[in-house]
Amino acid sequence: MRIFLAGASGVVGRQLVPKLAGLGHEVTGITRSAEKTDAIRALGAEPVICDVYDRDRLREVVAAARPEVVIHHLTDLPQELKPKGMKEAYAANDRVRREGTPNLVDAAVAAGARRIVAQNVAFIYAPVGSWVKGEDDPLFLDAPKPFDGSVRACQALERSVLGTDGIEGLSLRFGFFYGPGTTYASDGYSTGEVRKRRFPLVGKATGTFSFVHVDDVVAATIAAMDQGTPGAYNVVDDDPAPASEWLPVFADAVGAKPPRHVPLWVARLFVGRAPASMMTELRGASNAKARAELGWEPRWPSWREGFREALG
Repeated sequence: MRIFLAGASGVVGRQLVPKLAGLGHEVTGITRSAEKTDAIRALGAEPVICDVYDRDRLREVVAAARPEVVIHHLTDLPQELKPKGMKEAYAANDRVRREGTPNLVDAAVAAGARRIVAQNVAFIYAPVGSWVKGEDDPLFLDAPKPFDGSVRACQALERSVLGTDGIEGLSLRFGFFYGPGTTYASDGYSTGEVRKRRFPLVGKATGTFSFVHVDDVVAATIAAMDQGTPGAYNVVDDDPAPASEWLPVFADAVGAKPPRHVPLWVARLFVGRAPASMMTELRGASNAKARAELGWEPRWPSWREGFREALG
């Protein structure tokens, strides 16, 4: 199968390309940087220099690749997502979803691709009602800034991917990544903050997180190339959990001291309303649809084992 991959040099792409190549697929991967072409080629893909915002060039390179499936794993977030620079970081990533996605979908349709599989996130549900959400639950469109713009950008991505005629669109709403290359890796930024005890439990720490190991992100992406009807899918592990449960386990797994506790008002004062509310109001997600329709099941069913075995 011919596959066009946007995001070949990213966290997921670096593990996805060798898997696809090992299965006998022909992969074309784009990058904006000439310096990354050798690394992409070494992974097993044919590199092409292209900016997703260059609509005409993108159409040209996707057409030349003649893909059956287009995979969208593009992001534009820094390795160290610090609260101080969060507004700017989210704005750049939101632009990828709002402007880059329609360009990629348009190029995929023009090239005659059968399906597009796009990366989205599962931590965008409105904090009302149950603590674990399905794909039909409402999104948090009135979230505190800057998350409100990001939720709307996720919605815009899905309108492009799922609402374009002439192609089968699947949006994979992933939980928080952990594992190699992620912020929750052994050497990741969030892990460093936990070790420095700068990642506290806020208030009652009832915010419910859904995690997914990067290995399971890759497996779900591959499954979605052939399985499942068009639509959105939560791709998370089986164990949504409040911060009060997972954060102490994570700290122990990476050799850190237990996290501190801070009142909600203190967290709002120092990091802002949005990150603070995440620790108290965030909703988790159910993977029932992905299990049933994609034929996918996580290698790491719970972060409880995943943190210790993959990060310890």
